[in-house]
Amino acid sequence: MAKKLSLLAAILSALIIWFIYSTPLGPLPPAGQFFHPSIGFWSNAETARVSGELRLNVDGLQNPVDVFFDERGVPHIFAENDHDLYFAQGYVTARDRLFQMELQIRAAGGFLAEWLGDDLISYDRHQRRLGMLYGAENAMEEIGRDEVISGILDAYAAGVNAYIATLNYETFPVEFKVLGVEPQQWEPLHTALLLKYMTQMLAGRNSAVETSNMIAYLGEEFTNRYLSKRPDLMDPIIPPNTPWDFEPIVTERPDSLYQPGFTHQIEPWKPNPFNGSNNWVVDGRKTAGGFPILANDMHLNMSAPAIWYEVQLHTPNHNVYGVTLQGTPTVIVGFNEYIAWGSTNTGADVMDWLEITFRDEEKAEYLYDGEWLPVETRIETIHTKSGEIVSDTLLFTHHGPVYESVRETPHSETIQKDLALRWIAHDPSNELRTFYELNRARNYDDFREAFRTYKAPAQNMNYAGIDGNIAMQTGGKFPVKWEHQGRTVGDGSDPRYDWTEFIPYDQNPFSLNPERGFLSAANQYPTDTGYPYYLGDDFAPYERGRRINDLLAEMNNITTDDFRLMLMDNFSYHAYSLLPTLLDGIGADRTKLDSRERELLNLLAEWNYMNDGDKIEPSVFRRWWIELYRSIWDNKFDADFPIRRPSRDITVELIVNDSESTIFNNILTEETETLDDLIFTSFQKAVTYLKEHYGEAPDDWLWGYVNNTNLNHIGQIPGMGIMNVFTGGGPESINAIYGSHGPSWRMVVELDPDGVRGYGVYPGGQSGNPLSSTYDEFVETWRNGELYELLFLRNRPIFEDDFPLIIRFE
Repeated sequence: MAKKLSLLAAILSALIIWFIYSTPLGPLPPAGQFFHPSIGFWSNAETARVSGELRLNVDGLQNPVDVFFDERGVPHIFAENDHDLYFAQGYVTARDRLFQMELQIRAAGGFLAEWLGDDLISYDRHQRRLGMLYGAENAMEEIGRDEVISGILDAYAAGVNAYIATLNYETFPVEFKVLGVEPQQWEPLHTALLLKYMTQMLAGRNSAVETSNMIAYLGEEFTNRYLSKRPDLMDPIIPPNTPWDFEPIVTERPDSLYQPGFTHQIEPWKPNPFNGSNNWVVDGRKTAGGFPILANDMHLNMSAPAIWYEVQLHTPNHNVYGVTLQGTPTVIVGFNEYIAWGSTNTGADVMDWLEITFRDEEKAEYLYDGEWLPVETRIETIHTKSGEIVSDTLLFTHHGPVYESVRETPHSETIQKDLALRWIAHDPSNELRTFYELNRARNYDDFREAFRTYKAPAQNMNYAGIDGNIAMQTGGKFPVKWEHQGRTVGDGSDPRYDWTEFIPYDQNPFSLNPERGFLSAANQYPTDTGYPYYLGDDFAPYERGRRINDLLAEMNNITTDDFRLMLMDNFSYHAYSLLPTLLDGIGADRTKLDSRERELLNLLAEWNYMNDGDKIEPSVFRRWWIELYRSIWDNKFDADFPIRRPSRDITVELIVNDSESTIFNNILTEETETLDDLIFTSFQKAVTYLKEHYGEAPDDWLWGYVNNTNLNHIGQIPGMGIMNVFTGGGPESINAIYGSHGPSWRMVVELDPDGVRGYGVYPGGQSGNPLSSTYDEFVETWRNGELYELLFLRNRPIFEDDFPLIIRFE
């Protein structure tokens, strides 16, 4: 109740200030209706969970549907056919998360300025120029050729719209009232756009511009030394020395790497580089029950409401439980009565930037393979909250949309150059077909076949089945590239930079029942160097993957609770690898430190490398590392343009294995610095930083505070987030909570043939209503590392009184 009153007070205060001074507060509307005692925001307050039985007469159903909401608000949907199932899924998802559904597609397609104000015009233009809407339209063409999936999307949209039709201002979700907007009709295109948004989140990272700048600024030898080397402790996803029994496709590469001119940052926004996940699976030889056990936790930006929505879907032909995205039918990650699957991001390079040579300033033609080809155009119209309409003309080459750069063109050049984007997200696709088949899969063959048509975002999907099999499959469509193709900006006029062929699906990385009895993925390199295709070189550091494999190799008689605890493992391989060298580097200089600094060093020397929230050691080490990394690299990368830097794990190897390297010298000073000099000064800077930002009291330095985990409201509306969650973990820990990024869904599944059992939790609650008592009810369970036993019903429940709420569609 205190949290709810605080939220109401925050909203009330913000709007009263606006009202008194007659000045709009950001995108907020006139306050009259908002404060109305019967239809305003007070009508959204839920002091208790809705209960009872609701009977709804809706058009478009073929048979009745029953939805049983359990004690946690999870809907268990029982339908007689697919159409009715997905209609009901659309309805109940909109009932709980309508604002989130619409805000996500507006963010995806570049329609935010219409709701949130003219400040978002640049963001909307960015999304349009990336071709997000263009890619979704291409996907709809592909989906349109699949009668089953297009029918599912139509049914889901009809369910969402049936719920919207029941609303009026009084019953609008509170955010609609705050912003003074109304929900729009849901369209199948919106689901395609949402799936493309996930591709942007997980396969929209590219550092080609930064790497091109690095080569031009520091040379190709420096770049290869610090970008091309794999860390010694890297343990790939597919077990090392896996044989690849196929003849790979070979593509022609240019004699020398194209050197573009300096280009400035193209994208004003990029997805979080920590977007990733963990998953692992063990076979029955390593478990107490003799059955495979699978675990998964997906690392994404954590928000309120949460990114996932929990659901069970049941028809006479299939029965599946798990989590889904709001706006997407089916279950995305979960289990059925036969199999379970989990997901981690692959991170392969499927996003290339190419420099385009236009014939003249009209940009009506561009150079390709010695010929001038016509440029196609597309007009994008951006509507704004102020009523202004902004038109933007997009240019398209055969590579994809041209994203105009800000680089200056010397007067001596008459040909204007811009950058075109070749991105897998623009290709026609039908990812929903994969999830539809996964929901109904009964064995490994079904699981693997489900990914045959899957394109993006590429995922490392783990598998466990009651058949006893375990597997890891890299699902996605990958271009055949020569080594390092796409790592830098390419030559858009040279066909050798095109994507001419794709890796056949049967040649994608995969593993089935390895001898060691386990498989895992943590966004690291998918394979060892024996795999014959180039997938990129910007994968996650080794730490999480190495830690998972170390633990699994030693574990036997494993239970689901063992995996629950493992999901909360806070061990820092980063600190384990680096801290001893840092402590040694202080050496005799300890006498130059004050008593507080020496005390901190003593604590670090006794630290067990666990990023626990109730310790200050993680805070000190983390800041020490940040200051040391900057001391090593800032002076080498002193440039006013974006430039790529060596990764964390490669830098640690340099520190530990080559302490005498001249790279540690600060080239901007007259002195010659050593590694020990940098270690000492960076430690003092770290302590000073912590004092200035968190105070003198040691308890204020606890990692749980410094980690600063806030589940911000998706619309950034004040008072509607879930703030100051005290957490442990870190980006290099299995429990990868780092700020507001981390495990968005934790799941453990035991594949017992007598009954599959699942456990899970996400940081949030089923309701998307900030004024509901269920808005954040899972957060404390998630924070403490507990999992709910998931109520996986095999049949329609006999004792219906066990369910607080039942909705019957008739």
